[in-house]
Amino acid sequence: MTRRWITSALCALALLAPGAPTAAAAAQPPASLRVMTRNLYLGADLAPVLAAGTVPALIDAVTAVYANVQATNFPERAEALADEIAKSDPHLVGLQEAVLWRSETPADPRYAATHVEYDFLQTLLDRLAAKGKHYKVVASVTVGSDFEAPRRTPDGFQDIRLTDRDVLLARTDLPARVFSVANEQWATFQNFVPICRPVLGCPPPIQLRRGWVAADATLHGRTTRVVTTHLEPAAPTVQEAQADELIAGPLKTKLPVVLLGDLNSAAGGVGATPGTATQSYDKLLAAGFTDAWTVGRPGNPGFTCCQAPDLRNTSSSLSQRIDYVLFRGKVAVRSIGRVGHRPADRTPSGLWPSDHAGVRSVLQLK
Repeated sequence: MTRRWITSALCALALLAPGAPTAAAAAQPPASLRVMTRNLYLGADLAPVLAAGTVPALIDAVTAVYANVQATNFPERAEALADEIAKSDPHLVGLQEAVLWRSETPADPRYAATHVEYDFLQTLLDRLAAKGKHYKVVASVTVGSDFEAPRRTPDGFQDIRLTDRDVLLARTDLPARVFSVANEQWATFQNFVPICRPVLGCPPPIQLRRGWVAADATLHGRTTRVVTTHLEPAAPTVQEAQADELIAGPLKTKLPVVLLGDLNSAAGGVGATPGTATQSYDKLLAAGFTDAWTVGRPGNPGFTCCQAPDLRNTSSSLSQRIDYVLFRGKVAVRSIGRVGHRPADRTPSGLWPSDHAGVRSVLQLK
């Protein structure tokens, strides 16, 4: 009797030992975390604006760029983007280039433009709500670059202001016992690109700023840190320094971690254009991350960038893979794929939803 009691007691202690599966843990349903990363495309290529060397050239560039923003019609594209999210039904969505375009009429350099012309984030949230899909902004949007300049209109000059934002969206239609987010964080990178041209104001130089947003997501009792970011494309050394900031910052955790974003770093250099950084991707792999695409779609190039600036190219021109779902820790890939990359995904007027394809994935939390 004594021996049997001792044996039973030892078995009970073993079940309560750290790492042993408890009845509560065994009863938890499988935790399949659905995520997506999506660059919304700000609507135009800003290179002519940043390259302008005179005031007339700057005005011409801003006029042309904003005309392209209007022509790429985000309200129409938002419908297609909301369809992608609604069909994928992700728990979390990392958004890049969720920009805010504002104006001031007539142009007046003494005041910042405040009249909203396009709010990409709010428009997308409204389209999702209309489809019965409800998301909230996690933490706060990370505001990156924010600058304005005049454009020419038939009625005179108008200031146009661009504010770049990175966003992490989380579902709000699930009970807290099923899915919740906590420990919400956000920041801009300390490393950035200064644009110093007399016509743009120097000193001080214009700052091309970028950042990240993070939260700890709990699904069926399993907690994972999810981070979204948009790394700098214009300067590889700055981009790699930003990757170092991520590794030493929000990615430094004992939790399993998922990184979503447009890293502007071609995987292994495949499809990289001249000047495209590849070291940032390599740094993240060296820090213990796994590329979900190479696990789920080995041998498939999975290009995500880039369509023509006017979004009206009939055949896809995607030739680089720079948008990623990376993970580290007790996570497995159940599925992964792209969205917005097929000609059938274009809007009724023939626009691609973005100049990027998005990436969606289902991750098993072990």
